[in-house]
Amino acid sequence: MSPIRLDPWRALRLALLLLGAAVCLAPYLWMLSAAMKPSSEIFSAGLTLWPERWAAAENFSRAFERVPLARMLLNGAIVCALILVIQVVIALPCAYAMAKLRFGAAGPLMAVVILGLLVPIHATALPIYIALDALGLLDGYTALVAPFALSVFAIFMFRQFFRGLPDDLLAAARLDGMSELGVLLRVVVPNAWPAITAFSIFSVVAHWNDLFWPLIVVTSPEMATPPLGLLFFRAAEAGDDYGALMAATTVVTLPLVVAFLFAQKRFIEGITMTGLKG
Repeated sequence: MSPIRLDPWRALRLALLLLGAAVCLAPYLWMLSAAMKPSSEIFSAGLTLWPERWAAAENFSRAFERVPLARMLLNGAIVCALILVIQVVIALPCAYAMAKLRFGAAGPLMAVVILGLLVPIHATALPIYIALDALGLLDGYTALVAPFALSVFAIFMFRQFFRGLPDDLLAAARLDGMSELGVLLRVVVPNAWPAITAFSIFSVVAHWNDLFWPLIVVTSPEMATPPLGLLFFRAAEAGDDYGALMAATTVVTLPLVVAFLFAQKRFIEGITMTGLKG
């Protein structure tokens, strides 16, 4: 039997990847550990991940008692789902038209999309807030969803993906009598699921973790999203019940972790295929 030879460069790459994974996972592991410990162990001089006395039941029960955490999770799910659906419904036909249809305004529209990528939400927050206040729409789902209905990033990402679809495939669909809407729904969208999945993860993570905009337009705990709910929780607890706070943070972050683990293959495929389109 020949001896097993280990490539030193491959071993170095694996070591660097393991180190990077450890650095990224360390805060999350500490959060899980603190969620299982009583306060006396969290502030002890020694640093141990394994609790000496398990206090998970007490921490998680206090997390749900102090603030309406279940309602905040529901708000986050509703807001993220509404934003994602509206963004995809608007972005798909826009990206298809810019990628596969020939019209004179395609170039200027692409320039507008690129310009939109450079404008942060902070620059437009004040006029949007004033408009929503004048319409009496603050502290509701409309205020949380409406400013993000149009995603220039989604249009740009889908356009890059659609440019790689064969023109012959679309021409054959048109010869079969399909309208442009039929081509989009029956030919383009079924082939675009990797890109849609990749964008869905970007969108859900961004808006699930968003604190800036909900902090501006939401005033009642009943309409709070998960990050804002954690802020309300800390204010209610005066910042000293870190075990319950870490338990609430675990509940808030767990759906994103689980969703990414289930969708990581599609996510990587969508990013790779989108990045290859010129």
